[in-house]
Parts: sequence; C-alpha cells; structure tokens
Amino acid sequence: MMQTSAETVLQRCVELAADKKGRDMVSLKLQGLTLICDYFLIVTAANTRQAQAISDNIQEEMKKGGIAPLRIEGYREGRWILIDFGVVVVHIFLEEERQYYNLERLWGDAEKEEY
Repeated sequence: MMQTSAETVLQRCVELAADKKGRDMVSLKLQGLTLICDYFLIVTAANTRQAQAISDNIQEEMKKGGIAPLRIEGYREGRWILIDFGVVVVHIFLEEERQYYNLERLWGDAEKEEY
C-alpha cells in the first residue's frame, strides 16, 4: 500500500464530506499537540440520515483508494460519527452534539482551517 500523507487524506475527506453536503467543515491540526492523530476534521450534518450518508461516502471512497478506517464509532445512532484513519480522525456531528462537545474549544491550541 502506498503511503499517503495526512494532508492528502484530510483533503480527500473534505471533498467527500462536501459531496454529501456536509456543512461548517473545520480541520484542526493536532501535530505536535497529541499523539492521537495529525488532524481532526469536524463536519456538521443536518440529520442522522445525512450524517450516515457522509460517513458512507467517506468510507467507501477512501477504501477504493486503499485507505480503510481503523475504527468507526457512533454510526448506528448517527448523532456523532467518528471515523479513524490513523492520521486523520473525521467527526461528523449533528448541530447540537457539535455545540455540546465543542472540539474546536477543547483543542483551542490547534491550527484551524475552515472549508
């Protein structure tokens, strides 16, 4: 398997989330702040069905490119879906969950980019 940079994985996940109308996308650069991953991608979905559609699209298309998620959490409920690609962790939230968990504030030291 070809080594893919964290930035490449992040950009592809942004594109795939946008394909399914993900909103208010923000990446947090966590390199040097934590060993969890290099980036978080945070996406808002309008409802659980859309959150699952965004998740499905990201998983399916990334697998086609040879990048399978290490783990997925929260898919069935669809209120906060986490897709862990190792270097990038995608968080797909419903609005109220995103506000409640407020990862942007929690990781306030991280470099932030909006899409």
